[in-house]
Amino acid sequence: MKSLNDLTIQLYADGADKAGILDLYSKPYIKGLTTNPSLMKKAGIKDYEAFARDILQTVTAKPISLEVFTDDFTDMKRQALKITAMGKNVYTKIPITNSRGESSLPLVKELAAQGVKLNITAILTLKQVAGVAEALNPAVPSVVSVFAGRIADTGVDPMPLMRACTALLHNHAKAELLWASTREVLNIFQAQECGCAIITVPHDILGKAAKMLGMDLTEVSLDTVKTFAKDAAECGYKL
Repeated sequence: MKSLNDLTIQLYADGADKAGILDLYSKPYIKGLTTNPSLMKKAGIKDYEAFARDILQTVTAKPISLEVFTDDFTDMKRQALKITAMGKNVYTKIPITNSRGESSLPLVKELAAQGVKLNITAILTLKQVAGVAEALNPAVPSVVSVFAGRIADTGVDPMPLMRACTALLHNHAKAELLWASTREVLNIFQAQECGCAIITVPHDILGKAAKMLGMDLTEVSLDTVKTFAKDAAECGYKL
């Protein structure tokens, strides 16, 4: 593997800084984009709708996922319908539960039946994936976002679960399994090996992958030593 262009898995850029979004949108190896309220907060976004509509002036030919941000399911439905109306390439992100732990699956089923393209997010268990599989409309494109990186954060290998998720969604031709919360470049290849259709990758990790993929390890070793030497010289360290 010499280039991100050689991947079979779809790379989605995950972030909310406008410059990064527009730059990555232009890259042929980026097949879609995602964001969420936390990323938007980190990027300093104050006006959700203005940000979304601004980005959608440019992002028109690749899918982009935009997330609801309310605990009330009636209002969540209203937000979802407003988001989906923003563009034909928009997927509406619905968390698997609200922040009170109440299941979003009834709303998922209702929206899917209405033809809304959904991205079900914040999933971490096989039981949750099974519930989503039952709620989705097999005639409507959808994304099932499993937070493999957060599973790994708990000390559990996410790969067996991701393979099981692939099997659960096997009969849903229009439902794409997404490896979310990517932590390192290696995760891209792990996700591909598990049969995931998509992986969301933060902008900084995409930059690292574009730079380092296929590099000779001896060269990486030398670059590391050069960095140590440069930093020590710049600090004027003495013994």
